[in-house]
Amino acid sequence: MKFGLGVPTGTEGLMYPVPYADPEQAVRIAVEAERLGFDSVWGNDHVTTQRYVRAEFDAPPRFYDPYLYLSYVAASTTTLRLATAITVMAFRHPVVAAKQAATLDQLSGGRFILGVGIGAYREETDAMWPGNTLHRGKQAEEFLAALETLLRDRRSSFDGEYIRFEDVESFPKPRQTPLPILSGGNAVGSRKRAARYGTGWLPAVLSPAEVAAGLTDIRREAAEIGRELPPDFDVAPQLSVAMGSSTADAMARFESTQLHEHMLSLSASTLKDQQDGFAARNLVGSAAQIQDQVHAYAEAGVTTLSALLFACNTVEETLDQMADFAENVIAPVNGATR
Repeated sequence: MKFGLGVPTGTEGLMYPVPYADPEQAVRIAVEAERLGFDSVWGNDHVTTQRYVRAEFDAPPRFYDPYLYLSYVAASTTTLRLATAITVMAFRHPVVAAKQAATLDQLSGGRFILGVGIGAYREETDAMWPGNTLHRGKQAEEFLAALETLLRDRRSSFDGEYIRFEDVESFPKPRQTPLPILSGGNAVGSRKRAARYGTGWLPAVLSPAEVAAGLTDIRREAAEIGRELPPDFDVAPQLSVAMGSSTADAMARFESTQLHEHMLSLSASTLKDQQDGFAARNLVGSAAQIQDQVHAYAEAGVTTLSALLFACNTVEETLDQMADFAENVIAPVNGATR
């Protein structure tokens, strides 16, 4: 199992309080992740403060650009994979996104993973497309089709409803062939895009059984369109981690954090229709219990536990939890599978 860490590019006010991580602390978390044995770091993508965050905090949160942040981290690490979870497709023209992705992959020596999605908060898209009746699912389909030609072909043109460009020669191409592209989200559209374009799937807060069912849907969709999924198709759910002496102790820790408020904010969008609660869809409990949960995800087809978020409210507490998790979950789990 590969383990990825969610890093604070756009987490203040959402998963963590305001303030949470200064720029130096944000980089320190990523560097420490590599030292502790995490395989990757995953940065999220936000452009403006959400309404519920504005209502809760007097000061605005600091949202760092994930590409600039990951580029800086690339220079401070050697083996750590650098990923977005997610790049919101409505925030960038695909010509710009292709250039950013290829540049970061080249500068990092082929360590970039591009996670893409429509975004959890429609209000951010509305802020960037005022008065526009943007259909995020259709725009995402066009984005990925356009990105495919930009990353593959010498010259690219595209004429869609939302995306248009003509005779673009985008070089350099990424160092990796193909560049890993993971379709983010739980909805049917995300699974369809994973089947049609992706090298992996990046859902959020799903149980092992739900991941297995989604993967079955992706394989069926790929077969229907005549596409063979890559043998290393990456199933990489985003989960949260609450460690304690027991499930009850871990849940008490979780409910005292900003991460709990963030999950509530997603109950009408990304996490809608989920009835079994937080503990059934994340890593919650003692170290031994979490090891068992990781094995259950592996049996469901998960290859990467991406963008793990720890139930903490400070950077120092996060670093402590990362070290505890590395010693008591990552090392035993991967040691047992060697």
